[in-house]
Amino acid sequence: MKNVITTLVALCLASTLLTSCVAKRKYIAARNRATQANTDNMALNARINHLEDTISMLHNRVGALGNANENAANELYKTNNELNMSKEQIAAERARLQQLQSFIDQQQSATEALRKKIADALVGFNSSELTVTMKDGRVYISMQESLLFPSGSAVVNPKGKEALAKVAGVLNTSSDINIDIEGHTDNVPIHTKAYPDNWALSTARATSIAHVLIDEYSVVPAKLIASGRSSYEPIADNATPEGRAQNRRTEIILEPKLDELMKLMNGPINTAGK
Repeated sequence: MKNVITTLVALCLASTLLTSCVAKRKYIAARNRATQANTDNMALNARINHLEDTISMLHNRVGALGNANENAANELYKTNNELNMSKEQIAAERARLQQLQSFIDQQQSATEALRKKIADALVGFNSSELTVTMKDGRVYISMQESLLFPSGSAVVNPKGKEALAKVAGVLNTSSDINIDIEGHTDNVPIHTKAYPDNWALSTARATSIAHVLIDEYSVVPAKLIASGRSSYEPIADNATPEGRAQNRRTEIILEPKLDELMKLMNGPINTAGK
């Protein structure tokens, strides 16, 4: 009987111990799961915070891109306006240049026609007495001293007046020209009561021709400029008699009036109506 009781007591103790071990294992497992859940929750919160930061950054970038897009659109609009304006200016400048070139061509044609008229009018005089040339858009009538004046004098010869009459006949039919009269000498010094030096002689000869054109052949005085260049613009070598003879000359220089040309060159670009 005693053995039976002892066995029963042992069984009870074993059962109690077994139950206690199972409960402890369940507790530990539950505690581990709770710890893991807490760790997972912390990781999840960190991930959520990171995602929220990323979303905020993306919102900021979207806003910045929106501003940049608006600025780019404004810059594009401004650039297009400037490009259109430049195109209008280029078109206006091209039109003005074409007009300018057309005017220059007309002036050159008119100057060549004037040269031909003068040359035809003076056809009776030989090249040793005078020449008619065109240079830099101007007509040069170069008359030698032997045609116009006695040596050392500013009184025009009869044959010189005959040549000047021919020139005046053309000048009086040509309204839009300026007339420069330039006296030239060689480098041999002169010193007389009337002409103390070559400056005085060259200027007196130019003035004398101007008076003949005005007083005897009715050329409009406002068209004329008379000046002396002395010996400082030679066209030949003053070391020889032939060269000095060529340098003793009076030039009548005919130049078209360039008022319209200067207006075209200096006028503003007009883009109105474009």
